[in-house]
Amino acid sequence: MSNKNLKILLLQARHIDDLARHEERQSFADRAGLALEQIVPFDLLEKAPTLAEIRRFDALMVGGSGAYSVSKNDLPNQDAVMATMAEVVEASHPTFASCYGFHLLVQALGGQVIHDPKCTEVGAFELTLSEYGRDDELFGYLPDAFLAQLGHKDRASRLPRGTFNLASSTKAPYQALRVSGKPIWATQFHPELTVEDNLLRFSRYKHVYASLYSPPELQALIEGFRPSPDAEELIPRFLETVFG
Repeated sequence: MSNKNLKILLLQARHIDDLARHEERQSFADRAGLALEQIVPFDLLEKAPTLAEIRRFDALMVGGSGAYSVSKNDLPNQDAVMATMAEVVEASHPTFASCYGFHLLVQALGGQVIHDPKCTEVGAFELTLSEYGRDDELFGYLPDAFLAQLGHKDRASRLPRGTFNLASSTKAPYQALRVSGKPIWATQFHPELTVEDNLLRFSRYKHVYASLYSPPELQALIEGFRPSPDAEELIPRFLETVFG
């Protein structure tokens, strides 16, 4: 299938006045090499999608979240959203989930997500591939250690059965997963973001992290943002792996 014919459904958990809502959609389109109209947004704050709605699209992508946390179960209809995610896995529908989407998938399949501010990661961090990651058909191109853009306070503390851990960091042992035998991947990091995108995202949500850092620490954090070119290849390679 030609990429110009692909239609991707993007699940979003962002308020309508959140500037990151449009920016996130644009980032997914840019990394995927698709026109913006090929990335069709779906507002999780309005309702949970059905499997039938998702199956109308060639693939599913799930973005991050500005104000919601899987560990706190504060998304409207979160249980219904996770039930649909489990159906997506059962149906083997091509999926790539990022950050909040990673947490939704972990919890939906029986893993565990916890709120852990002490292990917050904001900015660019070095991740390490696992043995499964090195052998994975999508992740296998990555070097053993690579930089990725992150922004989270929740983390996965246990992955579900039937998934493989693909990467880790010093603060979070589970940074990416593959559902065994299915075209479904998820990352706690943000391969859809460049360093410039992540700096802009950080500026949108700086108030969320203000309680965790002093002003000098926040400035040092900003100065530590770095490019992550290897991770940025994941989404186009996902499309190539699934659709050829």
